[in-house]
This record gives sequence, C-alpha cells and structure tokens, in this order.
Amino acid sequence: MRSIPPVTKLAAALGATLALSGCADGWSRPALGIDAPARWKDDRGARAVWPAADWWRGFGSSELTSLIQTAERENQDIDAAKARIEQADAQVRINGASLIPFLQATGDTQLQKSSGPGARAVGGFQTAASASYELDFWGRNRATVRSAQASAVSARFAEEVVALGVVTSVANTYFALMAAQERLAIAHSNVRSAQTIFDAIQARLDVGTANALDRAQQRSVLDQQKATIPEIEQEIRTNETAIALLLGRPPVRVDIKGGRLASLRTPKVAPGIPAAVLARRPDVREAEANLAATDNDVTSARAAFLPAINLTAQGGFESVALRSLFGSQSTFYSLGAGLTQPLLDASLPGNLDLATGRYRENLIAYRRAAVQSFVDVENALIAVRKTAEQERLQQAAVKSAREAYDIVQAQLREGAVDVTTVLAVQQTLFSAQDQLVAVRLARFQASVSLFEALGGGWAASGKPAGGDPLVLAKSVGGAAK
Repeated sequence: MRSIPPVTKLAAALGATLALSGCADGWSRPALGIDAPARWKDDRGARAVWPAADWWRGFGSSELTSLIQTAERENQDIDAAKARIEQADAQVRINGASLIPFLQATGDTQLQKSSGPGARAVGGFQTAASASYELDFWGRNRATVRSAQASAVSARFAEEVVALGVVTSVANTYFALMAAQERLAIAHSNVRSAQTIFDAIQARLDVGTANALDRAQQRSVLDQQKATIPEIEQEIRTNETAIALLLGRPPVRVDIKGGRLASLRTPKVAPGIPAAVLARRPDVREAEANLAATDNDVTSARAAFLPAINLTAQGGFESVALRSLFGSQSTFYSLGAGLTQPLLDASLPGNLDLATGRYRENLIAYRRAAVQSFVDVENALIAVRKTAEQERLQQAAVKSAREAYDIVQAQLREGAVDVTTVLAVQQTLFSAQDQLVAVRLARFQASVSLFEALGGGWAASGKPAGGDPLVLAKSVGGAAK
C-alpha cells in the first residue's frame, strides 16, 4: 500500500478543520425593537420626492453650488474622515492576515574554526521555508475580521455623516449671510427714512408747529437705526469667515457675493414612509455597522475561552558544502501541531463582559439613531410648513406697515398727525421688515434641515450614500441572546 506524504496529510487535516469551523457562524440579527410608524404625523400625503445628489442646486444659486462643491473637495473634516476610512481598511487587512498561513524563508551560512595544531575551518549552509497557521476552529479569527469589516463600513457612513454636515453648514451659513446682507440694506433704508422724518420735524420746528421734544425723540429713532448697522456688518463678516473655514481656506481667500433671499427658489422635497428613512440616513447606517462590529467582538471574546490549535511546518536544505546544498541527501522537513488551552486567565471574563457591554451600548445607540431620524424628519416637516405660512403672514404685515408709513409721512408734511403716532408707525415698519428677513431665513434653513433629516442625496458614484448595503445576516445578534 502506497504511503501518504506528510504534507498531504497536513493539507487534508487543515481542510477538514476549516470546513468544521464554518459551523461557528450561527449568529442571527436580533430584534431591534424599533417601532417604525407607517406614516408621518405631519405628513400631507404628498408623493415621496427624495433629495437629488446635488439637492442644493434646487435653491437656484450658482454661488452656493460653487461653495458646496469647493467644500466637498477641500474641507479638512471630510479629508480626515476619508483618512479614517483608509485606517479601517488597513485594519481589515491586518486582521485578515490571521486567516492565511504565515510563510517565511530563511537562509544561513556559517564558518567555524578550532584553535590548535591541525585546526581547519568547517563551513555550513542552510536554506529553509517555514509555515505556521492557527486553525480557526471556533471562528475567533473570522469574527475579528468581520468586526474590522463592519468598522470599515461604519467609517464610510461616518464620512457621509461628516460630508452631509459640512454641506448643510455651508448652505445654512450662506443663507444667514444673505439674510444679514438683506438686513443691512433694510437698516440703511431705515436710516434714510428716519432721516426724512427728522428733517420734516425740523422743518415744523422752524415754523413753530413742533417742539424740541419731538425732534429729540426722532433723533433717538435715527440714532438707534444707525447703531444697528455695525452689528449687522459684523455678522456678515463672521458668516464669511465661517464659510471660509468650511471651505478649508483663509478668510482673505474667500469672496462671497451673496444677494437677497427673496431671489432664491424653494426646492421640492417630500419624505417617503418612515422605514425608508432608516436606509437613507448615514448616521443610522453607521450605528448599525458599529453594532455588527461589536457583536463580532463578543464572538471573538467567547472563542478565546476555547483551545487554540496551531500547525507548523518547516522544510529545506542543509549541507556543509555549497555545491551539494540542493542534493536529495541534504533535504530536511518537520511538521508539528500544538494545542493551547487557557486554564487560568482572569482577563478573559472581563474581556467578554467588556465586549458584551459595548454591544449593548451600540444596540441602544442604533435604536436612538432610528428614533432620532423620525424626530428630525417630523421637526423639519412642521418647520417647512409653518415657516412658509409665517412668511406669507409676515409679508402681509410688512405691506400693511408700509401703507401706514406712507400715510403718516403725508400727514406729517401736512401737519395733520402728532409725532407720537409717527414714531410708532416707524418702529412697526422697521420691526416688520427685519422680522420678515428672519422668517424667510428660517424657511430656507428648514428646507435644508429636511434634506439633512432625509439623509441627503446619493453619492456621486450613483450608489447609495455610504456605498454598498451592509450584509449582516450572519454576524449580528450573539450578544442579544
């Protein structure tokens, strides 16, 4: 009967052990306990209109589009998040090394010479290759790889979270800058109006139909309007520097034109069913990936209690003469197998408890992220609807205040109105105009919040944000049992 070579026996044993170890992947996804509602509380039954990849173009500002595209390329926070993806991918490769044999080649030469009469030099040459492999019988090494893979997916969703936050910050800050510019224009207009009233009162004082108190009160209104200008100018500059930071540039390198909020469009967006939001929100997907990673950490911590089986093999050539090094008579090899069973390692229970605790924390974080997504969408929906309603009402208030102001100006020139009425009408108009800008800003920022609450758009590659869907059917759930 022909004998089976030792190397063949080793390979057969390795294959059988790997086949048996496949039974270690018995985890299933736990019940997360998320009660996803069937509809939104503030939903008006509109058809779902998900954000486009470049949803910010819907506002109709080419400058805003340019700023956001620059931020996507040059923002340091986004670059740092991409660097964390590289680290996570490297960790997958590091952990994956445990699933393949470790191979090593060595070469050695030596020369020995004894002292005394008749001494001669004796040389030796050796070249060898060695391999070692830990049989992943209990699935510990594969669990560490799956944990690293889930962490790499989490890093990608984390980058999407950062990028979405940067984009929405650029949009909100740009709108705030435009609102401040509009308020500044209104403030200058109010100064001119107050000056016109002041001149009219001065003319009445000159002919004796007004008194010094009337002039002093109007002077106060004029000075108050002038005093608002430096604060608004500071707000404009502060918003410019904030955008510069988001673009990753010094403020001196950023020049923003801005404009009027009233010139922008309001893009259409409507949510689908609440459950669909969970698949679009990168923060929810990140939390899910973190949950998968820590579940595999639990699997690895459990497997650490079980024996570890290591296989080693070495073979090569050894000779005292280089010319005969690779002869058949110079061949050598060795095979070995070892089993290590932890008997007293006080750190193992602690490691398991630590991994279990982290899993449960991430499970709660996942549930909270899901609930938070529902809350964010509901808040954004009501804000979009109510700020639009408030803007319509405030526009009517400004129109009425403007009509009253025009009437009181005419009556003042005719001397048919007292200064107290003039002062009250002025303040009402100035306040109404400023409030209209604030409401309009709130409406645009509410739209941005809705885009953000829905998870933004799609990645430039055309794939869903964060890349391919996360497959966790066999990796999530152990700690929940």
